[in-house]
Amino acid sequence: MKTLFAATLASVVATGAAQAEIRIGHVYGQTGPLEAYAAQSHTGLMLGLEYATEGTMEIDGEPITVLEYDTQLDPARGRSLLAEAYGDDDVQIAVGPVSSGVALAMLPVAEEYERILIVEPAVADSITGENWNRYIFRTGRNSSQDAIANAVALGGEGVAVATLAQDYAFGRDGVAAFREALEETGATIAHEEYVPTETTDFTAAAERIFNAMGDVEAERKLLFIIWAGGGNPMGQINAMDPSRFDIEIATGGNILPALVAYRELPGLEGATYYYHEIPDNAVNDWLVETHQERYDSPPDFFTAGGMAAGIAVVEAIRAAGGADDTEALIEAMEGMSWETPKGTMTFRPEDHQALQSMYHFRTEVREGVDYGVPVLVRELGIEDMDIPIRNQ
Repeated sequence: MKTLFAATLASVVATGAAQAEIRIGHVYGQTGPLEAYAAQSHTGLMLGLEYATEGTMEIDGEPITVLEYDTQLDPARGRSLLAEAYGDDDVQIAVGPVSSGVALAMLPVAEEYERILIVEPAVADSITGENWNRYIFRTGRNSSQDAIANAVALGGEGVAVATLAQDYAFGRDGVAAFREALEETGATIAHEEYVPTETTDFTAAAERIFNAMGDVEAERKLLFIIWAGGGNPMGQINAMDPSRFDIEIATGGNILPALVAYRELPGLEGATYYYHEIPDNAVNDWLVETHQERYDSPPDFFTAGGMAAGIAVVEAIRAAGGADDTEALIEAMEGMSWETPKGTMTFRPEDHQALQSMYHFRTEVREGVDYGVPVLVRELGIEDMDIPIRNQ
């Protein structure tokens, strides 16, 4: 399914000739188990374009048109739709997708058509690692950024960790990066557990983890959960009382509905990509105020990421002097820094990964709030995280 959003009502100049336009394609999984992430990402993208153009939805007098394509979380469909966007619809820059598996299928299409794909919010390291090509830029964080931030927050001598993750690129890349990052802190991985993405009953997985960790000698035992989409592994496993094995549950941040499960675990620690109360900057102030006014709710995890991508699109096109010259866009974007709801992001020239802050949090229960609130322990700046370059 493809939908068209004309970001401005102007479609012709006064002479009647067709007006030049900038065509942005948002290729993402509007339907399926990650549709909540997708909706946030699209809202954020549109807000980012609006913010960066000061509400005009134009760049240097050229109106922005956004075309939407629904991958339905199908890699083959995502690949086909991106080819359609570049080849049939003359999209100059594409943004998306939600799923890492879909993103990996889409990367060669950007290279084939020699056009920019800004990956947001798919996370797998391999997107800007072994499967990367020079037309790929990523505003979203990667698995290593998640992993290293959580390792800095949770790791240390005497800490033993078991992991539970989904059995696909997001989960396996995340655990691999987390394992590598923990080694630098003196912590150890004692057990890795992978389950299918559609898993809803975590009893067997939890028992395997408990059995593996029961006899481990450590000052602190953690079960670190890497999960996206449906299911509630944290709540189910917490109900099985892991404390009888001296195991604490830990995890990274997530969208607001998922934070409901965090309320059962006050004091839970980890590192998060975004929570609307944490960043202190003008872009985030605008996002929080605008989102609250329009949607009667605060912006969420992937709204901030979509906004970062939208602002990056505008800044890149301005710096390149237009959207038609891919080589000029690449030159402008390599090393480009821009302001986002999370503060300054920078595209690293070597792999086009956006370097950015993360946030060490501790969950707090507040009266009148139906989820566990991630309270800032400390900001983990770009300089605090040595993010590997994995495409070489």
